[in-house]
Amino acid sequence: MRRAKIRRPRLPVRRLADFSVNRMVPNVLTLLALCAGMTAMRFAMNGQFEHAVFAIIVAGVFDGLDGRLARLLKATSRFGAELDSLADFVSFGVAPAAVLYLWTMSGLHSLGWAIVLFFAVCCALRLARFNTQLNAELPPYASAFFTGVPAPAGAGLVMVPMFLSFASGLWLFRSPYFNAFWASGVALLMISTIPTVSLKRIRIPPHHVIPTLLGVGVLTAFVTTAPWPTLSLVGALYLASIPVTVRASWRLRREFEARQSETREAVPLPGPNPIPAEKMPAREVRQ
Repeated sequence: MRRAKIRRPRLPVRRLADFSVNRMVPNVLTLLALCAGMTAMRFAMNGQFEHAVFAIIVAGVFDGLDGRLARLLKATSRFGAELDSLADFVSFGVAPAAVLYLWTMSGLHSLGWAIVLFFAVCCALRLARFNTQLNAELPPYASAFFTGVPAPAGAGLVMVPMFLSFASGLWLFRSPYFNAFWASGVALLMISTIPTVSLKRIRIPPHHVIPTLLGVGVLTAFVTTAPWPTLSLVGALYLASIPVTVRASWRLRREFEARQSETREAVPLPGPNPIPAEKMPAREVRQ
């Protein structure tokens, strides 16, 4: 008798493609951002606060690259989105809070710890709200902005007093009372509904590409030669952009609502159809 051949099932090509190294690169960058945030806390515990600040900035660079690279490689996934959110909480919520507490907020004892906890909690709430809005349909005037200050920008803003202290050496910027007020304000901005600028939505015209690249190169040169004044200036420019984005959002909202009202006025309201005279009752025709 001839034995029947047993065919082994073959793995589908799509499953083999899931193990491509290119699809893992965005998640690797996310993990590097997480490691940079954890390393910032280690530097702070050793009293190396300048290194701690640079580690958080490096985490922000990795965070800015992973999402764009995932969309470029078409490697977006639900797993990557959840991993990115967890890494953001550690790198931009826990790490800045720990660094700030060890740098100056420990002088307020329990109050200082409560304030840095408040900042970390607001960062978690900001990320949770962002995750719930991923699949939500926003109005056209709101899709061009972030709702509240995003987590990486919040981490940068809360460290602005550290930038100023490293640049000038003034005691005011290291005062725990000043930093308590500043950190509380940044935390409230993170959970607010104020529209803020979104670099993802900015489109650069072709004739502005070369000047933009030149500006990035000049900014990089200043960051490497005079980091603390440059980072302080970047933080001040970001704060100055908030009133501009609020005004732009209000203008777009008014234009959208005006178009909606014009559309409603142009469409005739449904009403009762007129009844022809020949179909009306005789009594109504005589009248």
